[in-house]
Amino acid sequence: MTFQEFELRTIRVAGGDIRLRVGGEGPPVLLLHGHPRTHMTWGKVADLLAPFFTVVCPDLPGFGESYVPPDDPNSVHSSKEAKASALVEMMGLLGHAEFFLVGHDRGSLTAFRMAMNYPQAVRRLILVDCLPVLEHLERADWEFARDWYHWFFFAQPDKPERVISADPEGWYDKLSPDLMGEEAYTDVLAAIHRPATVHGMIEDYRAGLRIDHVHDRADRDAGRRVSCPMLCLWSLRDDLEQIYGDPVAIWKNWASDVSGFGIDSGHHVAEENPDALASAILDFLAR
Repeated sequence: MTFQEFELRTIRVAGGDIRLRVGGEGPPVLLLHGHPRTHMTWGKVADLLAPFFTVVCPDLPGFGESYVPPDDPNSVHSSKEAKASALVEMMGLLGHAEFFLVGHDRGSLTAFRMAMNYPQAVRRLILVDCLPVLEHLERADWEFARDWYHWFFFAQPDKPERVISADPEGWYDKLSPDLMGEEAYTDVLAAIHRPATVHGMIEDYRAGLRIDHVHDRADRDAGRRVSCPMLCLWSLRDDLEQIYGDPVAIWKNWASDVSGFGIDSGHHVAEENPDALASAILDFLAR
């Protein structure tokens, strides 16, 4: 059982309700999950951080049991900019004007946008298995198309939701209670069986190819960078390093103070190697 002595809450922000768990004691740290997970993916890591930090784990808008942003031709309400705004609002309602920030996968994209748009709020930034959307798209080659084809499939109108909802467990066939823990597995299983949530998750990808890369390019053209100290982590048994080379070298184009290293894990690090991930977080935030 994870999330020992954490409180399950719902907070209403301008866009709708956000489900979250909060627990621990100390400076606040916000943990943002990836696709198709919910906040429950962080359970083991959250328990390790709780003796030192007030840990906040929400479902991203469009994921889990948080609100599904309304549709828009450019997916602006599912943009990382919109989600960053909603989560900064949530943290303010919790009483945290400043906080540490950790994101994984799709959650890393929202975390990156939050650090860019709200530098006064984010004290330190940790991104796991992530590059800016624009970097992915500009570097896309046949290996990216082969291994990350879902980015382009999810960008298509209507069809992804119909395919996934026809057989959710067939599409997400790597989900396992042995890997995730029974509670996290049950939670994500419920999420992928809700058509509205599936749509919300797919819109997160559509936003990447419609509007998020536009925001990235505007920042790059203006010379804006992440100003707080940043740690870049990646899974050694995933393919970020294999496809792109050194992620730290790429992130140095986007952040003024960045370091990083790989962790011995598959893609879902919080589930597969929570001890190493929690140790990396604690070490970086203690500096």
